[in-house]
Amino acid sequence: MTTVVVVGSGIAGLTAALHAHEAGCRVTVVTKGALPDTNTRWAQGGIAAVTDRADTVSSHAADTMTAGAGLNDPAAVDVLVGEGPARIAELVARGVAFDRTADGEFSRGLEAAHAVPRVLHAGGDATGAEIQAALGAAVRDAGIPVREHAVLRDLRLTGGRAVGIELDDGERLDADAVILATGGAGQLYAHTTNPAGATGDGIAAALRAGAAVADLEFVQFHPTALAVGAPFLVSEAVRGEGAVLIDDTGRRFAFDAHPDGELAPRDVVARANARAMAAQDGHPVRLDATALGADRLAQRFPTIDAAVRERGLDWAREPIPVTPAAHYLMGGVVTDLDGRTTVPGLYAVGETARTGVHGANRLASNSLLEGAVFGARAGDAVARDRGWPIAPTERQQEIAPRVAIDAPPFSRAALQQLMWAEAGLVREAEGLARAAAVLAAWSADTSPRSVEDANLLRVASEVVAAARAREGSVGAHFRSDAPVSAPSRPSLSAPADDTDVIPASPEVLAC
Repeated sequence: MTTVVVVGSGIAGLTAALHAHEAGCRVTVVTKGALPDTNTRWAQGGIAAVTDRADTVSSHAADTMTAGAGLNDPAAVDVLVGEGPARIAELVARGVAFDRTADGEFSRGLEAAHAVPRVLHAGGDATGAEIQAALGAAVRDAGIPVREHAVLRDLRLTGGRAVGIELDDGERLDADAVILATGGAGQLYAHTTNPAGATGDGIAAALRAGAAVADLEFVQFHPTALAVGAPFLVSEAVRGEGAVLIDDTGRRFAFDAHPDGELAPRDVVARANARAMAAQDGHPVRLDATALGADRLAQRFPTIDAAVRERGLDWAREPIPVTPAAHYLMGGVVTDLDGRTTVPGLYAVGETARTGVHGANRLASNSLLEGAVFGARAGDAVARDRGWPIAPTERQQEIAPRVAIDAPPFSRAALQQLMWAEAGLVREAEGLARAAAVLAAWSADTSPRSVEDANLLRVASEVVAAARAREGSVGAHFRSDAPVSAPSRPSLSAPADDTDVIPASPEVLAC
């Protein structure tokens, strides 16, 4: 019997765990918080998939490729959109109650860069929480052991193959295969919508094991996080329902950047917000949702409504202050279409992985779908894999800049401010070089750091190296010192697959 350790407990990790368990593997889930403490739980916007006969997988694929500036892996995109309807049906079967209309049809929302309404929600703006609860219950019901409050220190390798993990307390867990599903690295930045645990643990561990990574320069910044109190995301769906962005004069400035205004791709809207903020001495821009009315806001967005009102704001009566914030990492550990990395025995899924579906910019609400689709594929693959079809890749390490620099003392806050200023929404060569030099100085410092801080520092260095290497602007990677470049595929990409995409059946579409 194949023994599998899944590190992470969001939609990707729990889906992989369930599929591996159902395929006959002995599975253990390890998570550094409680089982529900994941990015998935906080996902408000929904999950995009073709569930309407008026929609097509080709349309969803085209929207995904357009948002990704053509840098997506077409084979991965075909898998994502082609298998999406079946994964929605699976979530329904596992207990996710997606919102429905009075006649029982899915209630489908429109979000930025989607050609048609295809985004499903549960509990209004509590989609992630509903999915997390259903999958968590399914894992418990299946009797899959869950190790909570267990921090990944490193992967264990024998002969170049992953054979388990080591925890922060020194405990070792043996396994025939390890699936990394630890999420992204939003805590790299001073402003983020991610929870405190998003410290790049899986990516850093994979790097130390010699795994290939790609697309780390592509960091998506969400345009609208509340600028009052603790960071809190205000979903894209609010703008999809009709809310607008205004500056201090009340002008809708987003149309200056794109003809779709507030519903342009996220990177465009986020930079438009940043420009408007700079023009008004750094003051936050405002999101005006007053036209939706108090009843609609409370019914459609109960979680956001509560968060806004907890901060003493009444968004039914006045616009609320918002700011861009780091939201999602498009790159990560390079995988094939079944989650295999370049290290035998090691898989990666969800935001930890670079599957190729997102390209230079993630289409709204494709992240939960990616977790469900590729989590399922990895869970199925781990039970049948005997060989390893991916050849190990020798990674090219950037030589640290040999420049004298007076680096400030290392701290988490200093790292986050450095990344926000020099490798954030807008980048340029001089700032990236400075960031690389500071990171190199911090890396050379041998003073003890927490596992999480060490992971953030390692991933930060890779993000900056990738941003320096891509000299043109494309998608979420914007260089103020370089023109928009023609899309070019990275040197490391997920291997193609000749899997046919089968349109969803009427039974799936009707679920």
